[in-house]
Amino acid sequence: MTRSERLAEQLDWYWHKNLRPRLDGLTDEEYFWEPVRGCWSIRPRGTSAAPMSEGSGEWTMDSASPGPVPAPVTTIAWRLAHIIVDCLGYRVGWHFGGQDVDSATFAYAGTADEALKQLDEMYGRWNAGVRELSDADLENPPTVGPERFPMENRVLHVNRELIHHGAEISLLRDLYRWQDGAVPRRI
Repeated sequence: MTRSERLAEQLDWYWHKNLRPRLDGLTDEEYFWEPVRGCWSIRPRGTSAAPMSEGSGEWTMDSASPGPVPAPVTTIAWRLAHIIVDCLGYRVGWHFGGQDVDSATFAYAGTADEALKQLDEMYGRWNAGVRELSDADLENPPTVGPERFPMENRVLHVNRELIHHGAEISLLRDLYRWQDGAVPRRI
């Protein structure tokens, strides 16, 4: 197994054994659920109270630049969009070709099913690209994008980001399921 295959397998194992199964059955109600007041989410264009809204379609992502401290709690919708665009999309475009992804022009998903399709597509493109990297590719900084560390560092960073944000999404699903002491429904 090559180094790039080992890096891809690290994330692929997590994807298939943990994250993706935890997203099965995600409903629109869960996708948009706001566990506290002031959550950031994906919202119909023109309805956000956040300092900025990003996106080109009917749905936009709550945002601010610079981000507020402390950061607001975010919905599953927001976290999935963050993974799709910020963690995977930018880097897929920079490093593996195809359509560039940008938060200002991305068409954010207005349903859980649509978001999961976007996630599956972007993850598939990322994982396939990582598997094709040579040892020399991994040792050198990328030739495009703002990142100037060896590509292997970028791959490991994306792996950490997906594991981190995937765990947050899983926790939100658990909180949704157990809210108000209700008997949890099977997810």
